[in-house]
This record gives sequence, structure tokens and C-alpha cells, in this order.
Amino acid sequence: MKLLKLLFAATLPLLSTSNTFAQKYVGGDISVLKSYEDNNVAYYNEQGAKIDDVLKYMKSETVGWNAQRVRLFVNPTKKAPDGSTDAQVCQDLDYVIALCKRIKAEGFALMLDFHYSDTWADPSNQWTPAAWASLSNDELKQKIYDYTKECLQKLVEAEATPDFIQTGNEISYGMLWGKYNSKTYVCYSNSSESNWTRFKDLLTQATKACREVCPKAQIIIHSERSGDGNALKDYFTRLANIDYDVIGLSYYPFWHNSLSTLASNLTMLANNFSDKKVQIVETAYYYQWQPKKGEGIDYDFQSTWAISPEGQAAYTKALVEELNKHSNVNGLYWWFPEENGNGPDSKVLTRWVNRGLWDNETHKALPALYELKNFANSSTGIQGVKNGRCEDCAWYSIDGRRLASTPSKNGIYIKNKQKVAFRK
Repeated sequence: MKLLKLLFAATLPLLSTSNTFAQKYVGGDISVLKSYEDNNVAYYNEQGAKIDDVLKYMKSETVGWNAQRVRLFVNPTKKAPDGSTDAQVCQDLDYVIALCKRIKAEGFALMLDFHYSDTWADPSNQWTPAAWASLSNDELKQKIYDYTKECLQKLVEAEATPDFIQTGNEISYGMLWGKYNSKTYVCYSNSSESNWTRFKDLLTQATKACREVCPKAQIIIHSERSGDGNALKDYFTRLANIDYDVIGLSYYPFWHNSLSTLASNLTMLANNFSDKKVQIVETAYYYQWQPKKGEGIDYDFQSTWAISPEGQAAYTKALVEELNKHSNVNGLYWWFPEENGNGPDSKVLTRWVNRGLWDNETHKALPALYELKNFANSSTGIQGVKNGRCEDCAWYSIDGRRLASTPSKNGIYIKNKQKVAFRK
């Protein structure tokens, strides 16, 4: 048997790892697109021509996207725990399946973003779904496994299998904290070890379900601490024994520091977590209406990129140019690019965010929309995405033994039925 494996390996073409990992993903979190379409909101290109199918337009050479991200809430009520309303919180499983089926049918790679909450989950809000709030920690571990597995099974059955799965959204400080305003289970760097153990147990159960239902999907752990290298290093070091593939980051310059800071932290991640790819799973920039002080933003918007369509495009171009310098970065997603006004009677959006890639007033595409493709186009000749991923993404030694992770030494290996010259 070993001889047969050796003979098989000898017939395979030799590739370098730079080609193996050349695929890059660019797109957006388009979780509200279906709501806009259901309310007959029109989209226009930069010249003012009506776009008949937004997904097809995003896939066209003009825009050049090859991936999309969609969030999933457990039981969205469109109301936050504090009673405020938000029309964007509408992505239950039925909504998500319908949108993801179309995304996959158009040939995009699909990232599913589990929020594990009834409403927004972010660094300040990781509230346990109301239906899960009374569960014990042991029951909660079983619940996150069962829920993750059930959702993924339904997506697979609908021919909407995710290629990437986020097990939580911006979970820098843990997840499933309990009822609204409860901070008992928050995971700060100085929090109790029991809190971190609980968090890691929950992640382990979620990733277990992902591997069982979608074994070819890559699992993403998502942090928004892109502007703090020490925090990033501490966080992902703590999660060293969690089964995942990709470090997901949010990066908004008005919250997360300069591009040079991001660059430094991407280099740190490459040096310390060399077996993980990095994806910027959220970014955006304003094109109009500077946010007021007190909205969590204290940033000089005139310092580098003015708030204007041109400034938004300049930011996008600068970000793409920086990310293309980092070989460990293979994904870039704009958050809420489909923003296009409130819709009739504010059924789609409660208030404008002004960071999308269509103008809320004219409904015409903004220049930044056409800059993002330069991230995907920088790969070494591999552009576009086929439905699904490589047939076998595991690494094997030249004699056919499957490795537990990315090789630790330089040499010749087998990946996706090809010989690969691996160099660190």
C-alpha cells in the first residue's frame, strides 16, 4: 500500500504553496439585500442604469466579487433587549436559506455568520437568545451544538452549503453572556479561568457541529481587535486548542486605528499563527454625513480620507493595496454594501448608516464598489470561485500519511491531489 501511495504521489504535478493558496475572496456582508429586494428598492450602476439583478451584477467583471457573507440570528425580533427597534435584524433561518441558495447558485463562496443571539452580537453585546436564557452551562453547550448542526443541515439540504463558517460574531470577550446586561461570563484578559474555559467549551461544541455537517468548510473565529496587536496575540494564543482555520477580523479605521497599525498586526499574526489565514470579514467607510460625537467614534475624518464618495474610494484603494502586501490575508468583505435607503415606510432600515456602496438618495453605485475587485485580482492567476472548495484540503506527507495541520517543516507534501513544495 505504501508503495502504491508513493507511485501515485510521483505522478502528481509539483506546485508551490503560493499557487495552492492563491485563491482570494472578496465581497460583502449582504444580509439585508433580500429585504431591499422584497420591498422593491431599485439599484442603479454608477452611470444611472438600473441593475436588474444585484447578485449577478456583483459577480460580473465590472464589480468582480466572488464571495458573500450572511448573518444568522436565532430568533430576530427587530428589537434590541433595551427595547429599541432595528429593521436590519431580520435574518432568521428561513430568510438566510433563501438568500444563501441564490448566493451559491450564482457561484459565490458563502460565509455564514452565526450570531448565537436574537439580535446584534458584538464586543459589547453577546446576549444569550431568550429561549436559551434559563439553560445551565452544560445544557447550553449541548444547545449550541444542536442548533449549529440543525441550521447547517438545513442549509446543506437546500443546496446552500457554506464555504466558511463563523462560530460567533466579534467574540473577543466571549459569547452567550446570559440575559441583557449580564456580565458574569465576559472574557477579559484578566477574567477568571473558568470564564475562558466555559467560552472555549462553547466554541468546541460549535466547531464540532461544523466539522460533522460541513467537513470541507473553513471555520472562522472573529475578533474586532484588529487595532491592538497585544490583545490579538493574547486572545488567539488562549484559543490555540480550538479547531478552526481562519482568523477573522473587523477593521474600521475610525474604531481600530491606522492602516499602519493594521499592517503591523497582520505581520504579527503571520509570525505567531502561521498555520492560519486571515480574512477581513468586516470593513466600511463613510461617504457622507460625519457621525456625531458620542456615537462611539472619536476620529478625525479629515486626517486621511474625507467623508465623500471620493474619500470612501480612496480608503478602499489604500486598504486593498495594504492587504495585498500580506500573503496570510486571503479575504476581504465590505459590511452592508447593499445599503440603499430606508425602503418604503422604513421597512428595510430604521436610519441610514452611510457606509454602504450605493448612495441612499440617488440609489446609484459609489466608486468604492469598483475598487474592491483589485484585492481578488492580485492573486497569482487564480480568479473567481467555483462552487465548493478543494476536494481534499488536508495535508499529507509524501508517503501518504495525513498531517494534523499545516506542515511545520519545509519539504514536498501532497494537498488536493497535487504535490506541493512547502516553504515557511
